[in-house]
Amino acid sequence: MRARVIGIDLDNTIATYDGLFHRLALEHGLIDAEVPARKRSVRDAVRRREEGDLHWQRLQAVAYGARMPQAAVASGLGGFLARCGDAGATVYVISHRTEYARLDPDRVPLRHAAVDWMRAQGLFHPGFGLREDGVFFGATRAEKIACVGRLGCTHFIDDLEEVLLEPAFPDGVVKILYAPEPGWPAAGLDGIRVVAHWSDVNEVVFGRRG
Repeated sequence: MRARVIGIDLDNTIATYDGLFHRLALEHGLIDAEVPARKRSVRDAVRRREEGDLHWQRLQAVAYGARMPQAAVASGLGGFLARCGDAGATVYVISHRTEYARLDPDRVPLRHAAVDWMRAQGLFHPGFGLREDGVFFGATRAEKIACVGRLGCTHFIDDLEEVLLEPAFPDGVVKILYAPEPGWPAAGLDGIRVVAHWSDVNEVVFGRRG
């Protein structure tokens, strides 16, 4: 069997921001408390406001930068990474992150914030198969996709179907869409395995345990 080389997106795949985006939007007076504490629900509510896209981009700048320490690790990720370590799989984090957020007046280095957060969460534990030098950032989606091919990924996990559906996405890679929110996506996507939890990713990559 070909050795598994697993690429994983970072934001909203490894790091989750549901509670953080909800808190930030409340702090800025952009939503009512009744809005569900889920990223998509918060985003949609903010975008309905006047200049909603700008408000949402500013929230992202803060969440991915100065408030990144308050992000949570996706449920079940540790078990998946441990299975990768047991299987001798190579794991890379491949993220679309610029050096700085355009709308962040504090100019927090976004890539440093991400690596610091991963370190603080113990994601570079020796048993996980993920090393600090296995984290890659692309300034554009095209750079991110090119990195998937350059690193020889056999599997790639992302929360954005548009990444996996890009015509330039490398052939032969198992595409896994991480979609934990109920009711999304509404329908299946050709050539993409849709999962709701990291235990499902485990099964797609390694099969059921005997």
